[in-house]
Amino acid sequence: MRYHSEEITEILRMVESEHLDIRTVTMGISLRGAISQDLDRTCANLREKILHHAQGLVCTCEKVEQEFGVPITNKRLSVTPAALVAEASGADSFVPVAQAMDGAATEVGVDYIGGFSALVEKGMTRGDRVLINSIPEALAATSRVCSSINVATSRAGINMNAILIMGQRIKELAALTADAGGIGNARLVTFANIPEDNPFIAGAMHGVGEPDLVINVGVSGPGVVLSALRRRLEEKPNCSMGDLAEIIKRTAFKVTRAGELIGREVVRRLGPPARFGVVDLSLAPTPAIGDSVAEILESMGLAKTGAHGTTAALALMTDAVKKGGVMASSYVGGLSGAFIPVSEDQGMIDAAACGALTLEKLEAMTAVCSVGLDMVAVPGDTPAETISAIIADEIAIGVMNTKTTAVRILPVPGKKAGESYDYGGLLGTAQVQAVNPYSPADFILRGGRIPAPLTAVRN
Repeated sequence: MRYHSEEITEILRMVESEHLDIRTVTMGISLRGAISQDLDRTCANLREKILHHAQGLVCTCEKVEQEFGVPITNKRLSVTPAALVAEASGADSFVPVAQAMDGAATEVGVDYIGGFSALVEKGMTRGDRVLINSIPEALAATSRVCSSINVATSRAGINMNAILIMGQRIKELAALTADAGGIGNARLVTFANIPEDNPFIAGAMHGVGEPDLVINVGVSGPGVVLSALRRRLEEKPNCSMGDLAEIIKRTAFKVTRAGELIGREVVRRLGPPARFGVVDLSLAPTPAIGDSVAEILESMGLAKTGAHGTTAALALMTDAVKKGGVMASSYVGGLSGAFIPVSEDQGMIDAAACGALTLEKLEAMTAVCSVGLDMVAVPGDTPAETISAIIADEIAIGVMNTKTTAVRILPVPGKKAGESYDYGGLLGTAQVQAVNPYSPADFILRGGRIPAPLTAVRN
C-alpha cells in the first residue's frame, strides 16, 4: 500500500478535529495447542501462549500511534473459544480459565480479552454447558474477560434452549454485579452468525479457521462522517439522498485507509508469525459530542433518532460505509457497518431519554445495521424469560436476513423504566427502557430449536 502526503495530512486533520481514532488493534491468538486433560495445565498453557505472543503488542501500538499521530484507543486480545480449549479437562467449572485469561491480559497490559465463548447454534456439548454456566461467576470475578455465545446461524437455525439459559445467566450476572449497575453484562454478548475475525469487544473471538496469530483492526469515524456531511449540507442544503451516500462512501474510504495503514505497520513491527487479518469498517461511537452515529442520522434531516425514517437513514449510512470501505481495503471483515450502542452514543442517549428511541424502534433499526441491540438497559426486575424473548427476536432478524446480529442487554438492578445509570468512560450513560409487559414465558419455555430458513439449503 502506498500513501500520498496529502492523504497523511488529511488523516491528521481528522484526528485533530473530527474524533478519528483506531478504536482497537486486536491480536487474535489460537489456543488450540493449549488443550490438556488437566484444567490447571490448560490454564498454564494458555497463559504461556498469551504472554509469549502478546508481550510486545501494547508497546508496539504505542510507538506506532506516537510516530503516526493516530490514536489507538484500545489494545485487545481475542482467543480460541474457551469451551473448545477447556472441554477436554472434564472440569465442572471454567472460572479458572477466565481468571487465567484475565491474569495474562493484565500482565501484557491490554484493555480486554475476548474468547470466553461457545458455539452452540445446533446444540450444546458438556463443555459448552459448563462454560455457559460459568459465565456469571467468571465475569464477576474478572475485569478484562469478555464472553460471547453464538446461539444461531442461518444454516443451523436458532437454539432456543441456549437462549433460555442465556436469559437466566444474564439475570444472575446482573445480580452478582449489582453494586455497579449490573455492569458485568457489558462484557457478555449473545450472537447469531458470529464472525470469526471480529476485533470489537465484547464479541471478539479467534475463530477455528483463523491462523495462529493475526492482527485485526477496528476503525472508528462517526465524527469524520458527521463533519463531512455538515460541510456538504452547508454548501448545498437540499442535496439528495444519493449525494449524502456519496459523501459517506468517500469518507469511509479515507477512514479505512487509515485503519489499514496502522494495522499493517503494527504487523510489520511485530514480525512473524503475526500477519494482517482484516479491517472492521464499523462506525463505533463514543459518548463525546460530535462522535455520534445518532448525530449523523439527525444531520440528514431527522428531528430525533427514533423518528419515522430512522431505519431508512441508517440503511443508507451503513451501505455507504461498506461500499467505501471495501474500495479501500481488500481485507474487510468483522462486523463492518454501523454500531448503535445506546449508552455509548450521546445522541442515542438523548433520544432514549426523551422517548424518541424505543426498544421496538431499536429492534427495527438492527435489521440494517451491523450488530443489534447493543448496550440496551432494561429494568432490573425484567424476568429472565422476557430477556430471552428479546434475544430471540433479535437473533431471528439475523438468521432470516443472513447477517450478524447480537444482543448486549443490561438489566439494571433497582432501576425502573425512565431512570438512568452512569457507567462512565466509553460505556456512557444507560437510559433504562420500558419492555413490553405481556409475558412470553410460555413460548420461551418450549425450548427446542427453530429450524433454519429455506436459504440454509440454497447450495
